[in-house]
Amino acid sequence: MNIKKGDKVTVIAGKDKGVKGEVVRAFPKLNKVIVAGANKVKRHKRPTKAGQKGSVIEKEMPLDVSNVKKN
Repeated sequence: MNIKKGDKVTVIAGKDKGVKGEVVRAFPKLNKVIVAGANKVKRHKRPTKAGQKGSVIEKEMPLDVSNVKKN
């Protein structure tokens, strides 16, 4: 895997095609990377204490390395 944390990449396939960002985290054994600003999904979070409200969190999910290229 030639892409490491901190590299500037462009997404070349998928719903976020054309998005440019920095690699936040790399998973070499899985051949996946997390790119800042790409592949965002919404996750619902339950309240953990009484009186606390639940919320919706947007987070980036891993992309396959074959779907990104270095700039």
